[in-house]
Amino acid sequence: MVTTREGGASKAPYDSFNLGDHVGDEPGAVAANRARLAAELGLPEERVVWMEQVHGRTVAVVDGPQGEPVEATDALVTAEPRLALVALVADCVPVLLADPEAGVVAAVHAGRVGARVGVIPATLSAMASAGADVQRVEALLGPSICGECYEVPAAMRDDMEARLPGSACKTRSGTPGVDLRAGLWRQLADAGVARIGVDPRCTREDRTLFSHRRDGTTGRLAAITWVDHD
Repeated sequence: MVTTREGGASKAPYDSFNLGDHVGDEPGAVAANRARLAAELGLPEERVVWMEQVHGRTVAVVDGPQGEPVEATDALVTAEPRLALVALVADCVPVLLADPEAGVVAAVHAGRVGARVGVIPATLSAMASAGADVQRVEALLGPSICGECYEVPAAMRDDMEARLPGSACKTRSGTPGVDLRAGLWRQLADAGVARIGVDPRCTREDRTLFSHRRDGTTGRLAAITWVDHD
């Protein structure tokens, strides 16, 4: 599941369904939005697990409700039924992973830095340790900034291509760019993940989505996954 900007309590520039509690929005509005999300998932609020995302490759395995966002991590893994894992983004790639047979799921925040240092391979390894088989894993690459909009210096593009092959591209204006979803797709496929879906929406182009590159101060959308049965 991936949320949009619409239907929440936040005021501009976070309007309106901002789920990020670290971007300067009114805490009461964020709390109301998070309560609404839990209600729409049909889960108690304490069974929705958030992260303190830091653009790294740390993966946390959780087996029950967390009183606070999981500290300093960019991926969550669980085999616990009805425990929703959330990744927040506003241009980075949210990646949802699942081995339906084993009942193991993961939510990953894969920005440029996290993708560069290997947050996806680290997550697949943690899923395997929890009982998943990479050949059964299904992946969804959620909405993010597209390569045609993600302009970077040439040296950064080249570094990303060396660390995440397939990510180098040109922007719409012909300048050096990075296509994170293309690079992550290749990384997942090379790891043995056979079923990879891609949400093609670009956060910068689609104004129903939050985009830090487009708007600067803005909210965060959520990508959520969970095991819905024992």
